[in-house]
Amino acid sequence: MNVLITSASKKVTLVKCFKDAIEKEGGGGKVYAADINPLCPALYAADGHFLLPPDNDPEFIKTLIKLCKAHKIKLIVPTRDEELPVLAAARESFCSSGTTIMVASPETVALCQDKRLFVNFCLSQGIGIPQIYNISPEGAALECIRYPAFAKPRFGKGGAKTMRIDNEDALRYALKAVPEAIVQEYVREDEYTIDLFADFSRQVLSVVPRLRIGVFGGESFVGKTVNNPLLISEAARLSELLGLVGHNTIQCFLDGGKVKFIEVNPRYGGGASLGIAAGADTPRHLIKLLNGEKLSPAIGEFKDGLYMLRYTDEMYHDASFFGDIAHTKAKK
Repeated sequence: MNVLITSASKKVTLVKCFKDAIEKEGGGGKVYAADINPLCPALYAADGHFLLPPDNDPEFIKTLIKLCKAHKIKLIVPTRDEELPVLAAARESFCSSGTTIMVASPETVALCQDKRLFVNFCLSQGIGIPQIYNISPEGAALECIRYPAFAKPRFGKGGAKTMRIDNEDALRYALKAVPEAIVQEYVREDEYTIDLFADFSRQVLSVVPRLRIGVFGGESFVGKTVNNPLLISEAARLSELLGLVGHNTIQCFLDGGKVKFIEVNPRYGGGASLGIAAGADTPRHLIKLLNGEKLSPAIGEFKDGLYMLRYTDEMYHDASFFGDIAHTKAKK
């Protein structure tokens, strides 16, 4: 069972989790990592690594298919938002070659990545979200805004170009500064990340909410698992409506007994290792599924109150280890 993690970047922990999952399932497989940057640390934590062209390059899919055939890759785990629609559109090409991609349908990926579409979907399905304010292009409110409010771009990640709005002047500034701004209520309550796993038939198998205690650059670095039945049931309902597949990262607030969803990232998130450590071993779930095992839902079966304290670490290699790329400037 060979696995390939694409856009591996700094996701050393995720590489290790998959290596551990393969070992627990009897070994006999390797974890490969791929990226466009030869100086990504996760490449050198894997059993082997590849350099790929950018996901918007016409050769990206062809190169990836060749690698999968040559190295008998059974599972691709994409981890970067921009590659998800590309790989979702190419799922059948890989499947015919014996490779499964952990990615939902193109329609589901589009719904998750377009925050305007996601808002409209939630409203149509009765899914809780922060109140949305309808604002004209000129900045006139079509309904009364309660300040503070919050603005975020229609497309974006990691909290980039989001801002709190405290008055009308700030609103007008946000509408100019934030691309295709979505303006919503400012929620002061606790924010949660929910790691949800669904099999390839879209059946939800595990749901692990975790409280976001310390967040840097949009990623959770300090968190705690919370076994809250309401968060779990609402996340499962949202997943079934969206048709999510594999490991997904769902953001939401718990406000006055109501779950208000912010967004869904249909991929592994930076703090996913907390849910794995708490008992929802989703890399191992994927290995089992691809080995033909039927898994029963284990929703709510994880260690409650488990804290995660993430930190950075370093790798050291001589220049000879890298050869000609030792002086290559790292690509962003």
